[in-house]
Amino acid sequence: MNHATRNYAIVTAAYWGFTLTDGALRMLVLLHFYQLGYSPFTLAFLFLLYEAAGVLANLIGGWLATRYGITRMLTVGLSTQITGFLLLSLLQPGWAAALSVAWVVVAQGICGVAKDLTKTASKSAIKVTQAQAKAEDGGNSQLFKWVAWFTGSKNAMKGVGFFLGGVLLQTLGFRLSLWAMAALLAVGLAGVLWSLPTLMGKSKASKSARELFAKNAGINGLAAARVVLFGARDVWFVVGVPVFLYSQGWTFTMVGGFLAAWTIGYGLVQAMAPHIVRRSADGLSAEVPAARLWSALLAVVPMGLALAVWLDAPHLEWVVVGGLALFGFAFAVNSSVHSYLVLAYAGSEKAAEDVGFYYAANALGRFFGTLMSGLLYQWGGLLYALLGSALMLVLCWLATLALPTHKTPATATT
Repeated sequence: MNHATRNYAIVTAAYWGFTLTDGALRMLVLLHFYQLGYSPFTLAFLFLLYEAAGVLANLIGGWLATRYGITRMLTVGLSTQITGFLLLSLLQPGWAAALSVAWVVVAQGICGVAKDLTKTASKSAIKVTQAQAKAEDGGNSQLFKWVAWFTGSKNAMKGVGFFLGGVLLQTLGFRLSLWAMAALLAVGLAGVLWSLPTLMGKSKASKSARELFAKNAGINGLAAARVVLFGARDVWFVVGVPVFLYSQGWTFTMVGGFLAAWTIGYGLVQAMAPHIVRRSADGLSAEVPAARLWSALLAVVPMGLALAVWLDAPHLEWVVVGGLALFGFAFAVNSSVHSYLVLAYAGSEKAAEDVGFYYAANALGRFFGTLMSGLLYQWGGLLYALLGSALMLVLCWLATLALPTHKTPATATT
């Protein structure tokens, strides 16, 4: 195993541990506070700072990773997540509702910063290690495969985290679960500090905000598509479906188990995306049309589900479960193609900045989807959440029409 492959494996393993605890945290917070009687909008509000913090964290994280190295930012991200868990564990049952909500929102905000610092650093490492591997062995680029495997395996671990969160809440309770997850992350942090080169990915960072935001047309178009793609997922995923299933008599473990299975399956499909999407020699001429096709197919699914909910179809909860399985398949292919394209458009020298800009858009989409998830479900139940998802996916398809199918001289630099 060459040095680049070794570093890729270490970064992937560290991010697996992070994602496992991040998925568990979402289930812990959502189900614990729903059990305490919080409204759908309040549940969504608990996650708003978590998502909003990611916009700035991605932008600054990409710049910091370029200036100080990916390893240092990965270390900061893991340490920040541990801090957020410990702060959240200090929550007391006897506190007033307003203080409890404020405390959870702030702790979640810290975890949101941690998530996006870690994600930006980890995904930037793929570009750096892939370029290094190509230089070391002289072989062909494995970028799409490395991106797909990293993204798919990460989301499979997040699915396991959803299930773990439900189980932990039912067995250990809220506080002990947070302490256990902090201990797991501490082990991962020690591994990163011990194993990775300190200055991996360090390069010359942008000197001004104008330079930082001056991205090429491909990255700008992908950022716009990413906002509405992830908004379309979270508008039903964050509050709508978990609360809907719990209201149908499902237990915490059953809800966590379904979301776990959905996310694991979604991750497996992402990992298989290079075998589903036709490849091109230039890396764009077939992949960009694939992004357009799969966006259009994905938009059809919530339209059909909204119709089933409106007509009150027999065995509705299982119709929803089956429909969301189809949604997960098409969404996984879309997400994987987007994750590949941002690195295909990005230059190697400032890959972390390009990835940070792109995932800032991702965080903005999650923020908007989270906000609308609570509002739409409170206004019109699952029907409104699905209609909102369908509208955003139509906008996603429109954004992909503007993506360039050939690299400009600026994006061709490696």
